[in-house]
Amino acid sequence: MSIQPQAQNPARDAASVDERTSQQTAAPSDAELLGRAAGASKALHEAVAARVVGQEGVIELMLVALLARGHALLVGVPGLAKTLLVASLAEALDLEFGRVQFTPDLLPADITGTDVLQEDEDNQGGVHRRVRFLPGPIFHNLILADEINRTPPKTQAALLQAMQERRVTVGTVTHVLPDPFQVFATRNPIEQEGTYPLPEAQLDRFLLEIHVEYPSENEEREIARRTTSADVGTVPRVLSSAEVRALQALVPRIPVTDAAVSLAVALGRATRPSRGAEKPGASGNGVKEVEEYVRFGAGPRGSQALVLAAKARAALRGEAAADVDDVKALVVPVLRHRLVMSYRAEAEGVRDTDVLERVLASVS
Repeated sequence: MSIQPQAQNPARDAASVDERTSQQTAAPSDAELLGRAAGASKALHEAVAARVVGQEGVIELMLVALLARGHALLVGVPGLAKTLLVASLAEALDLEFGRVQFTPDLLPADITGTDVLQEDEDNQGGVHRRVRFLPGPIFHNLILADEINRTPPKTQAALLQAMQERRVTVGTVTHVLPDPFQVFATRNPIEQEGTYPLPEAQLDRFLLEIHVEYPSENEEREIARRTTSADVGTVPRVLSSAEVRALQALVPRIPVTDAAVSLAVALGRATRPSRGAEKPGASGNGVKEVEEYVRFGAGPRGSQALVLAAKARAALRGEAAADVDDVKALVVPVLRHRLVMSYRAEAEGVRDTDVLERVLASVS
């Protein structure tokens, strides 16, 4: 049996070639995306600065979390514009923004959503009942979990599956969250009444813990002037949702040097005290401060977070690869919340940053 060749259609073939060529042209290369990431970093800094005075380092770390598709915990005393920082960043992005004000009486269903029984009447007057899912505020791209430590651990745990798997299970049905999905939470470190500690398992889901410090005198003067005037500033739109997803997809493709990976792993392992180690070499590093003041160190997720955050930092600078300098710059925000400090550390006033500085000095 012979197979007859298909008749050729030059016009159709030319159209197919043009379509493939246009698709290839439309897809930017990684080098072009790196240039866009660097430009977007500068533009986003300027956009947020239209509403927030100072806090340049905080904004950079928020952008690192954004590009790395990670979650961030902003810690600072009241009045330092933590909520405004997140809201301003959301305005600069073409992403759906949802806010959850955490309170002691907040229930898990208030975050994830719930099933409701709905009655529908047909044309014949009959009534049909069906279960319908009402999505909660978590079904947005960018979530502000305001004062996350004001709600009991049961409600905090409602975020665990969402933050790790980017989906939530209500009843027996699992619902996929929008892409991208990221949580930016705020926490007040000094007020203890009416608050609950964050479980270590949930803290470990945050890529970064970002501490928001007091502004300088000049910055505070500008804050007082700007916030008491009629013009509060408008935040321009910088990136579309498609551009955000493209830049986020770029980050895992950014190369990282072997030295940077080795340093990230060494730093994570160096935070683990040797006492109680079941396997030789599982922990133990000779860092005196770790042995004396740390109960539990960072797990493997810590070194993973260091490498991923280093790639995102390199992308924001338009650099073609992440190196040891990127890892060193992110040690504190990536690892500080993964350390469980001892009572002795609290009694002697030893901070997690003090320990991490000694770890970095001993490893690098």
